[in-house]
Amino acid sequence: MRSAIAALYSVVVYAFFLATFTYAIFWVEGIFTPTTIDSGAAGDPVISLVINGALLGLFAVQHTIMARPSFKRLLTKVLPKEMERSTFVLAASLALALLLWQWRPLPLLVWSIDDPVMAGIILAVSWSGWGILLLSTFLISHFHLFGLSQGWAKILKIREGDGAFVTPLFYKWIRHPLYLGFIVAFWAAPQMSVGHLFFAVMTTGYIFVGIWFEERDLVAHFGERYLTYRRHVGMLIPKIGTRRDGEKTHTL
Repeated sequence: MRSAIAALYSVVVYAFFLATFTYAIFWVEGIFTPTTIDSGAAGDPVISLVINGALLGLFAVQHTIMARPSFKRLLTKVLPKEMERSTFVLAASLALALLLWQWRPLPLLVWSIDDPVMAGIILAVSWSGWGILLLSTFLISHFHLFGLSQGWAKILKIREGDGAFVTPLFYKWIRHPLYLGFIVAFWAAPQMSVGHLFFAVMTTGYIFVGIWFEERDLVAHFGERYLTYRRHVGMLIPKIGTRRDGEKTHTL
């Protein structure tokens, strides 16, 4: 019964995450969704910045704390181990949904690309960022990253791996292509409002903080293997003139 509950829980959480994250993509890009990053009536800019900063801060704190190995060990004393990752995904999705719901627009334009060709190119770059992000999740085991593999492990008799150190595709050239995808998607905007710029700056800052925590965990887990990988492979930009065939994993 516990295995069935864990499997169902992982599916429901994944569906909620998928819906929330898909909405977030369109929200940033300003298409298809009822609300966007710039939609709605503009209020007091100072109050809007404070509210938006708090929403982003809540997401950052939740993500940072729950991603730490010490918190995972604590959580698995309360929940079955196979439900831990899905619980993290659920909390992150709820924090993201709250941000999408309560975001305050700051529509004053910082820049606007009027040339349709150039605007189209920039828009294509933004969508390529989402593509890099999505592909990167599959390169590092998409279904494990979002808790489905753990939830279905006992029913499907899947043995949890030991976190093999692999460097598929993008990971041979940059250590964090998933985060690079976020940065490209957020910054490549034909029209950049104050609100969008604030979002891009804050999320990019948090990405660098997240990389610091993640790499600390990777060094603790893999030791010299990861240190060697880090010396030869760029964080977000390839290191010119160096190439190393190595292996890479992702902290889950």
